[in-house]
Amino acid sequence: MPPKAKAAGKGRAPAKRKLAEEFPPGEVLTDTGKKAWKLGAPIGQGGFGLIYLGDENSAKPVGSDARYVIKVEPSDNGPLFSELKFYMRAAKPELIQNWIKSHKLKNLGVPKYWGSGLHEKEGKRYRFMVIDRLGTDLQKKFEECGKTFPRKLVLQLGLRLLDILEYIHDHEYVHADIKASNLMLSHSDPNQVYLVDYGLAYRYSPDGVHKEYKEDPKRCHDGTIEFTSIDAHKGASPCRRSDLEILCYCMVQWLCGRLPWEDKLQDPLYVRDSKMRCQENISQFMTKCFSSQDKPGEKGFMEELKSLGYQDKPPYEKLRSILQAGLKTIQARDDGKMEFTPVNAAVSLPAQVSTQIPLLHQAQHWLLYVIIPPICSPQWASHGDHEVAIVKMEAKMERGPGR
Repeated sequence: MPPKAKAAGKGRAPAKRKLAEEFPPGEVLTDTGKKAWKLGAPIGQGGFGLIYLGDENSAKPVGSDARYVIKVEPSDNGPLFSELKFYMRAAKPELIQNWIKSHKLKNLGVPKYWGSGLHEKEGKRYRFMVIDRLGTDLQKKFEECGKTFPRKLVLQLGLRLLDILEYIHDHEYVHADIKASNLMLSHSDPNQVYLVDYGLAYRYSPDGVHKEYKEDPKRCHDGTIEFTSIDAHKGASPCRRSDLEILCYCMVQWLCGRLPWEDKLQDPLYVRDSKMRCQENISQFMTKCFSSQDKPGEKGFMEELKSLGYQDKPPYEKLRSILQAGLKTIQARDDGKMEFTPVNAAVSLPAQVSTQIPLLHQAQHWLLYVIIPPICSPQWASHGDHEVAIVKMEAKMERGPGR
């Protein structure tokens, strides 16, 4: 009997943990730096803790316009403690601001860490952490858009995530659980996206020394099953290439609506083997994703990821330039505006068709123009073969699948 899949987004977790009790608004918590914070209304639950609106302590109650959220959970629970280690090492405001300045970025989608500590009440101890308040998550946006994002948006999200991943990788961590529900828009600016939930974040290179590749059967399939990396499926600790592999799966899903192994997520061995077959036979993966025999572009992109070794540093700038070139080919630019609009082509077609043909068309177009020219066959653009391939592909699109 195959092992049971882990619940989406929860990853590795002991079977029994205490749930946090709800505190009344106005409860004051004091962090390790002796700064006092006041709790507002609870706005959500994460794992085994509660999330409250929060602000610096004052005579005023915490309003709905609060700038911070405060995560609280029983002190002997593990998730917040694990996440806290990442925030304390890599998300202090000065670190993020220095990176933004040195890399000439407008923003970096890592929530800032403002404080943490322990709080006692009625003989019980609680751990808390204060971070930036954020808005809605991308999973809700994805569903509102009919479970497909426009090409421009997919490219922009890819660019933002490359910025984020380069930063956290440079600070010795990998995220290991990238997905739409862990991406949130800024509360004050809906054009800024943040990567959240570092409960599975792993310090892959403590003090600059990369961890060795080692498979542990007890850690097999950690993460969110449909997106988790092959390394994680095998029980190896995540590394930088793992994050990029997860990002690739996310982008394919955002563009096409689903991944080919989503029909059997309760069978992690099937999902693992499907991803391994995808890596071994990328053309077959293309057929399953896009229902087309013409699939050169994504193959080139997957080969680029496949070439990375466990300890290799990813070519962030090269990957970034690929996405930027993709924006140009669809006559768009990274204007900083996140436009969450349904794909128009899917609206007027019958339901049975609209989930296949329009998504197929945009996927083929995106792959041809974005991925293959920069990395699979750079000489195409100068010799005309790429343009010929595009003409043939677009003619096939007009005829429809299988014609």
